[in-house]
Amino acid sequence: MGEYEDIVLSKYSFDEIKSIFSEKNIIRTWRLCWVALAEAEHELGLKQVTKPMIAEMKKNIDNINLTVRKKKEKETRHDVLAEIYTYGLVCPKAKGIIHLGATSQFVKDNTDLILQYNALKIIQTDLISLLKNFYTLIQRTKKIPTLGYTHFQPAQPTTLGKRFSVYAQDFLMDLQELNTLLNNYTIRGAKGATGTQASYLKLFGDSKKVKKLDLLVAKKLGFARTFPVSTQTYTRKYDTKIASVLASICSTAKKFATDIRLMSNLGIIEEPFGKKQAGSSAMPYKRNPMKSERICSLCRKVINNMADFYEVYSEQWLERSLDDSACRRIDIPQNFMLADYILRNLAEIVDGLVIFEKQSEKIMQQELPFLATEDILMECVKKGSDRQKIHDIIKKHAYEVTKNIKLKGKQNDLIQRLAQDARIPLKMKELEKILSSKTLIGLSVEQVDDFCNENLKPVIQNLKPIIKMR
Repeated sequence: MGEYEDIVLSKYSFDEIKSIFSEKNIIRTWRLCWVALAEAEHELGLKQVTKPMIAEMKKNIDNINLTVRKKKEKETRHDVLAEIYTYGLVCPKAKGIIHLGATSQFVKDNTDLILQYNALKIIQTDLISLLKNFYTLIQRTKKIPTLGYTHFQPAQPTTLGKRFSVYAQDFLMDLQELNTLLNNYTIRGAKGATGTQASYLKLFGDSKKVKKLDLLVAKKLGFARTFPVSTQTYTRKYDTKIASVLASICSTAKKFATDIRLMSNLGIIEEPFGKKQAGSSAMPYKRNPMKSERICSLCRKVINNMADFYEVYSEQWLERSLDDSACRRIDIPQNFMLADYILRNLAEIVDGLVIFEKQSEKIMQQELPFLATEDILMECVKKGSDRQKIHDIIKKHAYEVTKNIKLKGKQNDLIQRLAQDARIPLKMKELEKILSSKTLIGLSVEQVDDFCNENLKPVIQNLKPIIKMR
């Protein structure tokens, strides 16, 4: 019998983000936290911590022995103690001051926040890359008319580019929310066993130095803010905020991927399809929107994970309970790996989306007589007709035409019927002019241009350096 394979790691994730949450990188970040603490303690006058000790610790940050650590963890049943021991083996001068004054959550919580920050930067790059592809797609399709739908029933025409701009706008909102989180990002700092900093006060005997220690550690780790108060852990409320951003992104992705599936069914678009790709084992002709289906499924997972984060937060007894640990170890990395996978796949879809303009036109022409009824009604009123009477006349004709189409398979002859009805003050030429009028798509093209020029394009241009990093 083989071993269970983690499907997220093997199938639904990329190396860049996997490396962030790797065991080796976690241990490395713990060591960075210990170095930051030691440096801050030394700079604030703690004589037990010397420069040679700090130099030794820095030199051995990447000298990681997972085998020794795991063996020690089996003995101690404590991962942080095992790593303090392992780090001390390669830092004999400093082993007595590693973790001085700290609790396990000093390294664990700060590391969790650092890793999530780095992962959020990847998600930020993903979003910008996706929006860049959306911009190109919108420009390509902004003038292509297509049938609009409300309740998935035919409604007034729009353009494909206008429809795509709505998705891009939602992803832009997600990016803005993510940027706000990154710009105000907060880490735990040095707070002690229950958040009172009592151990540091014993070391320094000076409350001002203890307060400086907290911010100095954060600064050395690359951050400007720490939580003003904490328990043994940073508030798990913050995890809900981070997870909420990812869930929001995935809800946007799911909406878009769902609509791709609907438009694929209508035959007006198609996902990029490989030359040797097969849509069905039984039906050779099928070209299923497989990527969009997979994206919907994975988005569901990230969105539903939100319940775990709210449960963890609400179940933190008093100053801390350990029942948060296992769940967070699973959910936090998986959330980021799945969000990254989803966004990268969406970017590929948007980049290679196939548009069937003729099919879009065909569907719209079938429904156009119905869609033009509002314009016809207004033209009749302009000629002096009673709105309610004309509305009733058009409604009765439309119901009859619909019945003939559905029950008898007849063509849509609504315009011909209206032209022959003496109560309608419009001739066939006037009715045909309304049908061909560009006003049926309203301000679709202008709205798209305004959105791209005023909202989408500036964001892409301002954040181009981030895209180049990939």
